[in-house]
Amino acid sequence: MKNIRINHTQKGFTLIELMIVVAIIGILAAIAIPQYQDYIARSQMNRAYGELSALKTAAEENLMRGNAVSLDADGLGWTGSSLLAGAGNADINVAFLADGSGSITGELGQDAGTAVSGAVVNIIRQTNGSWSCSISDNGIGDTANFDFTPTGCTRSF
Repeated sequence: MKNIRINHTQKGFTLIELMIVVAIIGILAAIAIPQYQDYIARSQMNRAYGELSALKTAAEENLMRGNAVSLDADGLGWTGSSLLAGAGNADINVAFLADGSGSITGELGQDAGTAVSGAVVNIIRQTNGSWSCSISDNGIGDTANFDFTPTGCTRSF
């Protein structure tokens, strides 16, 4: 009589192993998704600030030529943004006085995330030629978007 050996090797995963993998994926997703949304909101706020900051050079040039009161979005070369509220050149406000003080302002809306939608980026020029930046909530009362204030900007309530 021959001894026949039967090989009972496992084929596939057990139910408990599959449940553990699903639980691990769920925990990772619960941590990663909010972090990703914060990253997107922060990058959108920085992008809007960068787009508006690009107009400072054109504004300085016009101010040096004595065109302070005739500055507008078209004159500064604004091309529009999918993050700022409004359409075309209506999405930013450019206001300068004859003494050189003024501001370039844009409100986040349109394709901006809900965490930063409604925030207003204000780039302000003082009469001495220095520039500053502030972020305000435009009266919506939601200070959550202040968590995403770009470096170099301050919060204003």
